Amino acid sequence: MRKLFFLLAFSAAMLVPAFGQAPPAARKIDNAFVQQQFGDQFALVAEVQPVFGDLDGDGIEDVVIAARCKNPMLDQGEHNYTVMDPYYDFFGYGDPKLTTTFSEGDPARRGLVVLIIHGAGKEGWRSDKPKAKYVIVNLPYRTLSIRKMKNKKKSIEAVYIEESGDMGDSSALFFDGRKFRYVPMGGDMQ
Repeated sequence: MRKLFFLLAFSAAMLVPAFGQAPPAARKIDNAFVQQQFGDQFALVAEVQPVFGDLDGDGIEDVVIAARCKNPMLDQGEHNYTVMDPYYDFFGYGDPKLTTTFSEGDPARRGLVVLIIHGAGKEGWRSDKPKAKYVIVNLPYRTLSIRKMKNKKKSIEAVYIEESGDMGDSSALFFDGRKFRYVPMGGDMQ
């Protein structure tokens, strides 16, 4: 009986966090989280679920969030994020100061952005001070997922994109260590 008592007491002690240490808070990805991290210009796109993976290869979980934005350049100084346009960069000109002024013809695609948070520490993307934050503009996505991709003989995790439009194109977005790069992957075989 005494052994059982000590076993239960030891088990309970292992479950209770040390004095002064609260368990890491589970962060819910909602509009409040998006606006806390990126500013009030951003709103979550609820139809596209956030995806998780290790995009920068550091072994810490990152998050990719679909959102809409009125003006991505406005809060980048205050919320410490970088605005990138790998889509137009692939086609020759990716300066977001200019490409964010382009008008999208399809109202359903107007203002779509992809938010990426590189995690830091054991909390990953949930950390109060993430490693880096990015706003990817002008990416014509319908769905987002994270999958492995071959890049220069090594396997990396990349964001796979099912693009909006009639062609059924797909593409990938990967981090090269300095910036995100866009790569077309072809279309449907149907």
